[in-house]
Amino acid sequence: MPKVLISDALSDQAVAIFRDRGIEVDFQPALGKDPARLAEIIGDYDGLAVRSATKATAEIIARASNLKVIGRAGIGVDNIDLAAASSRGIVVMNTPFGNSITTAEHAIAMMFALARQIPAANASTHAGKWEKSRFMGVEITGKTLGVIGCGNIGSVVASRACGLRMKVIAYDPFLSETRARELGVEKIEEVDDLLTRADFVTLHLPKTEKTANLLSRERIAKMKKGARLINCARGGLVDEEAVADAVREGHLAGAAFDVFSVEPAKENVLFGLDNVVVTPHLGAATSEAQENVALQIAEQMSDYLNYGAISNAINAPSITAEEAPILKPWVRCAEVLGSFAGQLTEEPITEIEIEFVGRVGELNLKPLTAALTAALLTPQMGEGGVNMVSAPVLARERGINIAETRKDAQGAYGTYMRLLVTTAKKTRSVAATLFSDGKPRFIQIKGIGMEAEPQPNMLYTVNTDQPGFIGALGMTTGKLGINIATFALGRSEKGGDAITLMGVDEALSPETLDEIRALPQVQEAKALVF
Repeated sequence: MPKVLISDALSDQAVAIFRDRGIEVDFQPALGKDPARLAEIIGDYDGLAVRSATKATAEIIARASNLKVIGRAGIGVDNIDLAAASSRGIVVMNTPFGNSITTAEHAIAMMFALARQIPAANASTHAGKWEKSRFMGVEITGKTLGVIGCGNIGSVVASRACGLRMKVIAYDPFLSETRARELGVEKIEEVDDLLTRADFVTLHLPKTEKTANLLSRERIAKMKKGARLINCARGGLVDEEAVADAVREGHLAGAAFDVFSVEPAKENVLFGLDNVVVTPHLGAATSEAQENVALQIAEQMSDYLNYGAISNAINAPSITAEEAPILKPWVRCAEVLGSFAGQLTEEPITEIEIEFVGRVGELNLKPLTAALTAALLTPQMGEGGVNMVSAPVLARERGINIAETRKDAQGAYGTYMRLLVTTAKKTRSVAATLFSDGKPRFIQIKGIGMEAEPQPNMLYTVNTDQPGFIGALGMTTGKLGINIATFALGRSEKGGDAITLMGVDEALSPETLDEIRALPQVQEAKALVF
């Protein structure tokens, strides 16, 4: 009988679901706050169900000798070490849509509280004062709301704001004009343009390398004087100290934060300021949302432990137990294709076309397409914001057209997958297949034939085909102390464009890439991580 540990507070109904499905449950809702004790006992369990209090760190996962699945009742997986779980073959699941409405409603509530100074007025009145003239608010109607991140939650906020007769403008690299029209919002191409126009700004995007400190001190200075800022998304998206200074100086009329760069936030530069509303990460804290995500994660984990079925997985494909042995290597091939294109594509994607050539076209294509799409979107959205289940939905929301094509066996490799990613500026193509060892290989990039096995860290360059380039690249990497693990080359024609795909032993720094880009033959140089 599989055994699951619940180390955070889940509902009694969730516990009942596990037991009704033949799974032994150890319900210890306070254990997540005791990592030492959790590390001691985690080796006894097949599954771990958590909310946000439990930190499934690499150290704890290393002690989890029998663990097969970690289920997060909610969307954020910041408290789970995904790399450690993946390396141990532990499936990490979340419930990406269970608390979208609740979080969106909290953002709207924070906007109202901020506009009408409700928390301060409430405290004053409870204190026996009657300071009616002190708490002068502003109307929501007719104001401009800037939504940064118009995905699942952001789109709900936008629709609610439109119902309040606000003018809604939105920045999201993946938001298409069609989807913007459906939502009734104006799409903005640059964050700075949104900030200069909006009376209220609300954030709804994950924290990634690209979004960390998105609203820096410089950008906060560009916000419209008298604007109000709301963050119910993720801590670390905003320079909190800069916001505090802007409120003190009167540049911002106020701010409302539900999330903070360090949590639990027992102290913060925003605390105690007039016109600043703060709550302790309550975005998903409604009885409906908590019940929904608890029941969903219990059902998903039970299906996996009993039948091998995977759904809403962050680091694994959603496939049935029967399909798993056949699809697993091709899913990895799809993820490699998507990750390659996603790391190189910075403009909004309008179309994804996947060609399934030969035997692979006879398989169930849904998990392959979903795995590829998730890997393609992850560099922009972050690991916790997209998975194989949510990827097709998120792509449709952003107006990205996905086309699948089956073709008979052709070419030297017989069976392979080719991905074509179209943006407003270009179409990028890359193809990969499986070798006899079951591992994926790149076989074509930009129409140029080559053969390269994905490595954890790689250098990708487009360069002019000229004598001396390989030597210059080798000299540069050698000077910088970079050890080359693999090296693959291809070119379109003599003297034309050429491609280098090089595996290296460690991650490439921005400074290293700058030196490589400085080589006269180099047109493009990117660091890739697989």
